[in-house]
Amino acid sequence: MDETPKKLIILTGPTCTGKSALAIRLAKHLDGEVISADSMQVYRHMDIGTAKLNKNQMQGIRHHLIDVLDPTREYDVTMFKEGAKAAADDIYARGKLPILAGGTGFYIQAFLYDIDFSDKAGTQYRKELVKYAADFGNDRLFDMLKEADPEAASYLHPNDIKRVTRALEYYHETGTKISSHNLKERSKQSSYNYLYFVLNIPRNELYSRIDKRVDEMISAGLVDEVKRLKDMGASRDMVSMKALGYKEILDHLNGDISLDEAVSIIKRDTRHFAKRQLTWFKRERDVIWINKEEFGYDEDLITGHLINMIDKAFQTDKEGEI
Repeated sequence: MDETPKKLIILTGPTCTGKSALAIRLAKHLDGEVISADSMQVYRHMDIGTAKLNKNQMQGIRHHLIDVLDPTREYDVTMFKEGAKAAADDIYARGKLPILAGGTGFYIQAFLYDIDFSDKAGTQYRKELVKYAADFGNDRLFDMLKEADPEAASYLHPNDIKRVTRALEYYHETGTKISSHNLKERSKQSSYNYLYFVLNIPRNELYSRIDKRVDEMISAGLVDEVKRLKDMGASRDMVSMKALGYKEILDHLNGDISLDEAVSIIKRDTRHFAKRQLTWFKRERDVIWINKEEFGYDEDLITGHLINMIDKAFQTDKEGEI
């Protein structure tokens, strides 16, 4: 059995940094295929709000884990890990290079280190936490997490009830912080020979891009997209409808807030999300930060720089020097 670590490229970073387009450029040069590490692009009919590429934009590059589930289905990290492994095995079998691209750092970590997410804790306490959030609000539940596990609270969102309750449940059942557990998991050695690139741009430019993208999504028909999803039976309690942009527009369609308020909240929460993404990636090891400003935002220069790094790393590995 060949135990030589298989080569893997990871391309990530906060939202609006150009991951999708750069992944296609790399795939063309490296005879690769893209595995999406995005927790929401997996859903069909959710195109505008997830900034999903269409077939033309994919430029003939095969993409995996996009448009594989209906929005009424629940998707989680375990399903992602299994799907990503199956996709990677298929890509390797055809002699191509997998490029794991997307902004869900939790999913990337799970795949890279084969983290075990088997649910060993009970469910009664979890039900109590969910009820507490329903009775008193997500922020009150999140305050419990900030007290029990401040580090976990630094990268989770108050509205991510599933992961907030899981973190509190883990602490309740084991007496150990889930952030400490995750740190231990991240200390594992990956079975892949990987390069882990994180795209980054200055904060003010990032926030400007986020605001512009939200405006473009509204102009492109995000409200109508959410309306169609609602007509299909999508509701606020579904995992898919907790996605940024969707829950806010759904609240607007339900008459809870105006469209202007929804747009303002989407922009604000997307900026907060980008900040949490950066916090997550700063905690990861062996990452290579690519500051796009240093290249004048020239995509050709950035692509060439990454390809040179990849060729050098993998060629050196082939020669047994690393």
